[in-house]
Amino acid sequence: MKALILNSGRGSRLGPLTEQQPKCMTELNAQETILSRQLHQLVLCGIEDVVITTGAHAEVLRRYCQELDLPLHLTFVYNERFAETNYIVSMDLARDAVGDDDVLLMHGDLVFENTVLADLLAQEASSVVVSTTAPLPEKDFKAVVRENRVEKIGIEFFEDAVTSQPLYLLRAGVWKIWRDAIHAFCQRGETGCYAEAALNEVAGQIHLVPFDVEKRLCREVDTPENLAEVTQQLREVERRTVYLCFSADVLHSGHMALIRCARMYGRLIIGVMTDRAVASYKRYPLVPYRERWALFENLAGVDRVIAQEELSYRDVLLKWKPDFVVHGDDWQTGVQKPVRDEVVSVLASYGGRLVEVPYAVGKEYEELDRRMRGELSLPDLRRARLRRLLSMKGLVTAIEAHSGLTGLLAEKTIVYENGRAHQFDAMWLSSLCDSTAKGKPDIELVDMTSRFRTIDDILEVTTKPIIFDGDTGGLKEHFVYTVRSLERMGVSMVIIEDKKGLKKNSLFGTEVSQTQDTIEHFAEKIRAGKHAQKTSDFMICARIESLILEKGMEDALTRARAYVKAGADAIMIHSRKKDPAEIFAFVEAFRVEDAQTPIVVVPTSFNQVTEEEFQAHGVNIVIYANQLTRTGFPAMQRAAESILRHHRAMECDGECMPIKDIIRLIPEEL
Repeated sequence: MKALILNSGRGSRLGPLTEQQPKCMTELNAQETILSRQLHQLVLCGIEDVVITTGAHAEVLRRYCQELDLPLHLTFVYNERFAETNYIVSMDLARDAVGDDDVLLMHGDLVFENTVLADLLAQEASSVVVSTTAPLPEKDFKAVVRENRVEKIGIEFFEDAVTSQPLYLLRAGVWKIWRDAIHAFCQRGETGCYAEAALNEVAGQIHLVPFDVEKRLCREVDTPENLAEVTQQLREVERRTVYLCFSADVLHSGHMALIRCARMYGRLIIGVMTDRAVASYKRYPLVPYRERWALFENLAGVDRVIAQEELSYRDVLLKWKPDFVVHGDDWQTGVQKPVRDEVVSVLASYGGRLVEVPYAVGKEYEELDRRMRGELSLPDLRRARLRRLLSMKGLVTAIEAHSGLTGLLAEKTIVYENGRAHQFDAMWLSSLCDSTAKGKPDIELVDMTSRFRTIDDILEVTTKPIIFDGDTGGLKEHFVYTVRSLERMGVSMVIIEDKKGLKKNSLFGTEVSQTQDTIEHFAEKIRAGKHAQKTSDFMICARIESLILEKGMEDALTRARAYVKAGADAIMIHSRKKDPAEIFAFVEAFRVEDAQTPIVVVPTSFNQVTEEEFQAHGVNIVIYANQLTRTGFPAMQRAAESILRHHRAMECDGECMPIKDIIRLIPEEL
């Protein structure tokens, strides 16, 4: 597309302002003229080829445009008969320079707001700007519109007419017909009329539709009075703000196009989602918030950078009340639609407007995303994420995974509610669930080599942190190698329980014979594990069995103090009671002495407690230890029984997830 700007007129009605320069160089404010504003608007819209007709003060205009030093290819067409002809001649002279492209045509004395140009360029059909709310002018252009088609344009029409402005989007076919009609007029010597006279002659051959800007600014500057009115309107327009939110780790061409679009609508406020906000609904950010914030702070055309603390826009919108919110159209359907609906509702409450632009897609963007997912799966990055999540969020949730597919469920399951996204932060590799999936008892029968294979299966297809159930940790000498192996694989935390001998599941409590390790021996195991690890990222959590074994609160607290002193990075307190009172009592007593060490709970029995309640009491990690196993196997058992009972599979089909939905969980490559 090319732009054609008509600047061959003298502009005598502006008096002294046009004695030494063309009208288009009239200042609107200290920073811009009419023409510089138009040219900057074209740059923002991505139009590079501009044809400018000249007349009076042609050389002054040419030098001025060159001094602006804009990334535009400028072609100047001089109308030597500018004093005795109308701009129909200038358009005829420019026909070869413009060629057969689509054309954006405007008069050089026209001032319009950015949204007018952006929305006009988005039209599919050839269009001309009109306003159905502006009063009909006596001496300026009016368009006769019937059945959404422009039939005539001129100053003399009033019936079925609306105010029109000389700003056109002309598709190549329409431009060619009008251009040829203009040429015929000039060949006949009809050069004192408006070019619209030629347009009216061929109106039946073209489809030109009105583009209604209503009350938005789009006016010609003909007199000092016009200039005063337009500059006042422009000041009001330029007070408008537009909000654009990013969570991106890197800026690519799609993001820059979105920023250029947003700048068309007003002073740009960019919201940068905090690490906590990003981690709550999508993959963990590779680049920390402050560095992402700095990326945008240094971009030209960005008025302000702020933090967006939640996926929900509500708080930001109510605080800043931007006139526009710009977003890609990818959130019109799918899981982000509730967020979009909330934005629309909040904007409507104060008169704001949502602007949606086509979401950038392409192989290059897919490759960027694939590479970022790949980086997140690397051991060093994955291992460190649990500590960072704890520092960002305060409360981290994990759900059990015992296979690659359950790992993908933990990775990809997201629920959107009240403008917020909820997902699991990490995965719990339970010895109970791993053993159960293999059909073996939970007595540490499945050796570490087999359990490491399960870790590998999950590591290959996921990116989230892994918390490993290390049972008792085994012999101290064996635990040292377990720590090194887990750390090397990229596991974030191992949890070991202070029991010894043949393992029995803690939920049996005192119903089976279980022996708690001595404080000294277990503390020595922790020290050995901490000494063996190579990085500060890996965490060892000590699981205290005192409440399970009914040893009392003081024993649990004594052990917690000793284990932290030995180097434990976190404490897990366990209970098989349905009432969480003793868990809360432990946490509150421990927090009196230690406000920093993370506390882990597994609310299998006391499952009525919400995550918010746990966090309020001082808990940092909540592990849903076996729910996928406990819900998955009954469903499979019901399906098997149904097939046996009915001698066919139809009756259980309603409980079956479509195989294509399962396949969608599985990435072709990480």
